[in-house]
Amino acid sequence: MGFHSFIRDERLIVVGLGLSTISFLFAMRTILEYYRDEAEIKPTPPKTQYITQDTEDSLKLCTLESLLGHYNFAIRDTAIKIATGRAFNDSSVIHHLLWGITREDYHERMQALKALAFAIEDKETSQEPLNVLSTSRACSALVRSLQLCLTDVEHEKLDDPLYDEYFLRDIGERRCLTIIYHLLQKIDVEKLIQAGIVEKWLGRQPWGDSDEERQNNFAMYLDRRQNQISTLCFHLQTSRAGRKALIKEKLMPPREAKRECNINVVVQIRRGDGEEADELVATSVELVPRVSGQTAEEQRLRRRHREAMVLNDGTHSLGRSDIIEREHDSNS
Repeated sequence: MGFHSFIRDERLIVVGLGLSTISFLFAMRTILEYYRDEAEIKPTPPKTQYITQDTEDSLKLCTLESLLGHYNFAIRDTAIKIATGRAFNDSSVIHHLLWGITREDYHERMQALKALAFAIEDKETSQEPLNVLSTSRACSALVRSLQLCLTDVEHEKLDDPLYDEYFLRDIGERRCLTIIYHLLQKIDVEKLIQAGIVEKWLGRQPWGDSDEERQNNFAMYLDRRQNQISTLCFHLQTSRAGRKALIKEKLMPPREAKRECNINVVVQIRRGDGEEADELVATSVELVPRVSGQTAEEQRLRRRHREAMVLNDGTHSLGRSDIIEREHDSNS
C-alpha cells in the first residue's frame, strides 16, 4: 500500500475528524472558562477592624477632631473612645473635667459630667477608669456638683411610698449618682462622707418639715426604693461616720438607752382529760429581765440550764413529767 492509498483510507479520515472535533471543543471550553473567570466580579475582602496602639498614638489632634465630626457612626464612636482614653491618661485633663463639674454654668457642667459618665460606663475606654476618680479631690468635686443640682430644678417632697421619682430627676444629678454608684464598688464610702455628701446634698432633700416626718420618709424611702440613692444610703448606714452624719441631719433617730421592763404573761391551763376538761386556770407570770452584770462563766451556765424539750401529745394537761431537761454537770 503506497502513501497516497494510506491517506485516502476512510478510517484515517474518520479518526482525524474525531480528534479535530475533540480538540476544538476542548479549546473552546478552555477559552470560555478563561473569559468567565476574568469577567467575574469578586467581592472585596473585608479590611481589618482592629486599631493598634501605635495607630492611635500616631493620630494628630486635628485628625482626631475631624474624625469626631464624621458622618459615619462607627468612625465617630471609635474617635470618641480614642479621645476619652487619651483624656483619662492625662492628669491635667481629669483636673479640668473635675473643675468643670463644679461650675455653676449648667451647660459647662453637663459637658464635663457627660465625658466622665461616658468613660465610666464604657469598659473599653481604658484599663481602670475608676482609678483616676478614686481620690478625695474627685469625691469633693462630685459632691459639689450634686450640691449645685439642688438649685437646677425644684424637688418634690419624698413622702409617696408608691412613686419613684429617681428617673424624673435632672440628668446631671443622675450622672453624678451613676459615677458615685460605680465608685462605691471600688472605694470606701468614707471619702464621700468626708466630702460632706450627707450635709451638702442628702440632708437637703425634701424629706419633710419636722424631724419625725424626715425620719419616717427616709426609712420609707429605703424600704420602698431600689435605685442608686437607696444604694448610697445603704453604704452610708454601714459606716459609723455615715450613721453619725445621718443622725445629725435628722434622717435617723438617735440611739436610745435600753429600758428594762417587766412583762406579765397570762397562761391558761386546762385541767382534766377528754370531756371533763372544762376547768381553766389562769396563771400570771412576771418576766423580769436578768441583770446584765454577769461573768462569761455564769452566762454559759445559764444558757445550758435553759436547754430543755417539752413532749406533750395533747391528751393530758402539761405537767412536770413532760419536760425533759438536760443533765448538768457541775464540773463542766
